[in-house]
Amino acid sequence: MNTETRIAQKIFKLSPLAEQCNIWRSQRQKIVFTNGCFDILHIGHIHNLQTAADQGDKLIVAINSDASVRVLKGENRPINTQENRAMILASLAYVAAVVIFDAPTPLQCIEALTPDVLVKGGDYTKNNIVGAQWVEQHGGRVLIIPFIHQISTTQLINQMQNKEKE
Repeated sequence: MNTETRIAQKIFKLSPLAEQCNIWRSQRQKIVFTNGCFDILHIGHIHNLQTAADQGDKLIVAINSDASVRVLKGENRPINTQENRAMILASLAYVAAVVIFDAPTPLQCIEALTPDVLVKGGDYTKNNIVGAQWVEQHGGRVLIIPFIHQISTTQLINQMQNKEKE
């Protein structure tokens, strides 16, 4: 099996991923969940993903669909398609699974997967993390990772646009 095929096998639809989570749970694997657009993967994303992966055995990354990103970020986004973003994330050794969601929030994914740990970046508080209450009600915990790299995809895009104008 070639590398691209192995990577693609880490990209799931929600229902099969829920079944896979049940298998992992039966093997006493701790499931960690995070989500985002991950439009242009940068060092801030990598730090958050690595820290999230360290919280358990299987890291699941849910990404916003292209349509969902456009609603959140504007008509000129995403830069990378959902398929490309999923493949990039799935290629990371510490990512066990990637799922694409089209809803405005990842709540349906969180409820279907019921992770042991829900992880978000430092721009969130527990009160505004979608699914936090669900996870805690089911015995899990919520972790907010403080920012150590003050960088965002929007900043990177703006820097590129400013360089083009020079």
